[in-house]
Amino acid sequence: MLVYTVGTFDLLHVGHLALLEYCRSLGNSLAVGVASDRVVNSYKPNVPVIPLEQRMEMLKALSCVDIVRPYDELEYVSGCIELNADIFVIGEDWGNQPHNLAVESYLKLAGKQIEKVLYNPRTSSTTIKQNVMAQSNHWPTALVAGQR
Repeated sequence: MLVYTVGTFDLLHVGHLALLEYCRSLGNSLAVGVASDRVVNSYKPNVPVIPLEQRMEMLKALSCVDIVRPYDELEYVSGCIELNADIFVIGEDWGNQPHNLAVESYLKLAGKQIEKVLYNPRTSSTTIKQNVMAQSNHWPTALVAGQR
């Protein structure tokens, strides 16, 4: 069984790892869709810190991940069809936007599963970014400017 999940995966952290390991436990192989900067910018105020190619490279290095594919449109049906995914894993913040409803409808009609997971409360990319910004206020000006 092929499991498919999607996300930004910016600033890869233990929460991402826990999600991906859980997804892999649901099937024989795991495919991960990685949102392009354009997709992320369509629903978040900031683009990722890490470029798409580097986010994909990090995911490919994980033993629990078998396939990594970018996506440049905010829709998931084409990825599910292309991969012939048996299970599509979504996060707790999944809403009723048209792109979400479309993949839910496809999965139901195709007899596929959708699995909702809770996010790992230990960390998030947003929390990491906030911590870095807070700490940067305490760094010497020479270090912030990249001088040594």
